[in-house]
Parts: sequence; C-alpha cells; structure tokens
Amino acid sequence: MTTTQRILVGYEATPSGDDALAAGAALAASFGADLDVVLVMPDTSRRGNVPNDPAYDALLRDTAEGWLADARTRVPSSVAFSGRVVFGDSLAEGLLTAADELGTTLIVVGAARGGLLGRFTVGSVAGALLHASPVPVLLAPEGWRERAPRLTRVTSMVGTRAGAADVLTTGERLSAAAGVPLRLVSLLALDLPGDAAAPKQSVGEHHAAAVLEEASAATGVVATAVVAKGDNIQNAVARLDWEPGEIVVVGSSRLAQPSRLFLGSTAAAMLRELPVPMVVVPRTE
Repeated sequence: MTTTQRILVGYEATPSGDDALAAGAALAASFGADLDVVLVMPDTSRRGNVPNDPAYDALLRDTAEGWLADARTRVPSSVAFSGRVVFGDSLAEGLLTAADELGTTLIVVGAARGGLLGRFTVGSVAGALLHASPVPVLLAPEGWRERAPRLTRVTSMVGTRAGAADVLTTGERLSAAAGVPLRLVSLLALDLPGDAAAPKQSVGEHHAAAVLEEASAATGVVATAVVAKGDNIQNAVARLDWEPGEIVVVGSSRLAQPSRLFLGSTAAAMLRELPVPMVVVPRTE
C-alpha cells in the first residue's frame, strides 16, 4: 500500500462507529495511508411531497460536522485526516458513492451492537456493503475502540476455491505495506470430504507449503504457513493463535458477482469466533 492509498471509515456517533474509527485510524497509521471519515445523512431532497425545512437541514449538518470534529480529536495527528458529510438514501449507498469519488481502497465499518465483546454481529449497513462493494471491506469487532493497536501481523485464509488468489494478493500487499509478517492459513483440509484426519493433514501441509513458496517468490515478505485444524471452520479458527494487532483476510463467496462482495457461509462462520478485524476481498474473476 502506498501513501496514495485511502481508507474510508463509515462513521456515526455510536459505539459501533467508534470501533470503526479506531480500526481505521490504527490501519492508516500502520500503512501511512490517508483517512477519510465519512458520515452519511439522509437525503432530504427526496422526501416526495414533504417540503424541505432549511432549518432542520442546517441542524442536521451542524450536528454531523460536530461529530466529525470530535472524531478528529481521536485520530493521531500523524494521520492525514479528512472528514466529509454526504447524503444518500441509505448508509451503504452513501458510503459506496463516497468511496468511488475518493478512490478508496479499503472501507472500514463497525460490527452491530449486541454481539459478545470482541466478536462480530454483522448489521444492516455492513451486510449491504458485503453484497455490493467493489473494494475490500474491513469489519471491526465490537469493543475494538478500547484497544485498536497498530498492525503487527496479517493472516490470509487461503484455499482452492474461487477468489483464493485475491486473498493471497491482498494479504501480501497489506503485509508489505505495513512491514509486518504474513501468515498463510490453509483451509484446504477443511474442504476435503471424509473423516480421515491424517490424509487431510498431509494434503493441507502440501497446500500450505505451495502457497508459502508462491508468496515468498512474489513479494519477498516474511511469511509463515500453517494448516487450519478442526472439525469445522469455527473450531479451526478458535484453535489458531491471534495477536492483538492482527487482521485476517478472507475471500467473498462464490455467489459473488465479479468485483463484488458476498459474505459466504465460511466467512460468516469465522466471524463468530474471530477476536480481530476481518477484511473481506471482492472477487476479480
């Protein structure tokens, strides 16, 4: 990631919005990226036969500007910060429009409230983005505002399904940009039929070694590879070690249209166990 890269935070003055802000600020500091904090307000010009109330519209904008000013105080001075109020029929639409205009390379949103501390519950805004975004979306766990350390490691969850190459490439890029190690977790063994653990482990180890060789040859980043072990993806994720300053990169579902996201069953299952932010990468094929 270069200094021309831009991270967009979908912000609102709520705990979920604060989780997103903390995650976005920490990543911007790690990558040397610009941080665009975007607050979406309802588009009152489309209220049909209801006349616009200039005083109410002014109050909405003043309130939003105040929230953005407060957000600025919680971002390190070393991070290039830009606050923007946009209008849209929905939060997701407003964020996607802003991302297109700004040349955003990563959208950050917070998980919905109500999940276990440090775990995810995908809300309506995040869900809409995960069905429509052409750029990667990072989901910040609930409570992330209380810690949000700088990035220390990137983990890419790789298999052989469609989109695996995009996950590997994104992990390599993020790792190289922040100067942190890359961990490759092979999911192949979990995808194989049957109950024989030993053959699955052997196939998984060969896959992990091949992916590691590919990553090392492509970028020269410091990388390691392990095999996800468990009866299912949730069990496997729970058995992996996670650093406090880590993010995990996963691919979108095979149901996704090219250059769009769709949170599949595997990624959704991971969310229920992950204690760190997740980046979902759109398919390019």
